[in-house]
Amino acid sequence: MAILAITGGTGFVGTRLIALATGAGHDVRALTRREQAPRARIEWVAGDLGNGAALARLCAGADAVIHVAGVVNAPDRAGFVTGNIHGTRDILAAAENAGVRRFVHVSSLAAREPGMSDYGWSKAEAEHLVEESLLDTIVVRPPAIYGPGDMEMLELFKLAKKGIALLPPGGRLSVIEVGDLGRLLLALTGGNNSGRSFDCDDGRENGWAHKEFGLAIGAAIGKRVAAIALPRPLMMAGAHLDRLVRGKGAKLTPDRVAYFCHEDWVINAARRPPADVWKPQVETNAGLAATAAWYREQGLL
Repeated sequence: MAILAITGGTGFVGTRLIALATGAGHDVRALTRREQAPRARIEWVAGDLGNGAALARLCAGADAVIHVAGVVNAPDRAGFVTGNIHGTRDILAAAENAGVRRFVHVSSLAAREPGMSDYGWSKAEAEHLVEESLLDTIVVRPPAIYGPGDMEMLELFKLAKKGIALLPPGGRLSVIEVGDLGRLLLALTGGNNSGRSFDCDDGRENGWAHKEFGLAIGAAIGKRVAAIALPRPLMMAGAHLDRLVRGKGAKLTPDRVAYFCHEDWVINAARRPPADVWKPQVETNAGLAATAAWYREQGLL
């Protein structure tokens, strides 16, 4: 069993990853900005990606680093630079100084379109830093991630409960359930895939049309939904309104509208991990139903 150093361990993906890692018998060292309750096989390291001493403690003696932490929404480019570029640079340096064997970097499918959004650009720049590192590195580009614990898709489920699916104007996407992503990240802490970059998804060839995915969310909560495609100008107007109402806390930003409205967020099937390393286990309709059940258990739906 290994000692795994994990960033982003208190977030959606990181929480599931840590549960899978400890369940498999690994010892976890996880970065946190807030005090955490003691848990078996977990050492919490107080600090963030801007704290060099904390990163040194996180990486010391670790067999592998899984870099999950990142900024998915920011009011301007500077926020993405700090979280995704500087943060990646600093955890790479700490891992190199500690002599870590393997570095698994969680990027995004958005990195393949760096000119489309500040988010995608920042993730592409972070990938360049990983590729230039002296470490034994692997990059993973997940598509849209869903599953129990996710708060990003909650609004889609709430709308579906009202019989509505608001969609981008056309296009297709790939998705992956959070547990499947966690199992892939753990699998990549060993083996001989150094220097490679992988796309991952639920195994559905050619992904999902946005309408298909909206209808699947409706089916997950037992509702027939009316799928409504929103024109890009209307979504952009909504982003500016959200900025007026919530300021820097806006969820819908022009940057995210640019990302959402891209017509092809389907993974490249040739970049999937080898089947002997990892295969998805969660069928998406069942995964969406489990997500809806979790929302209900939490009183959110």
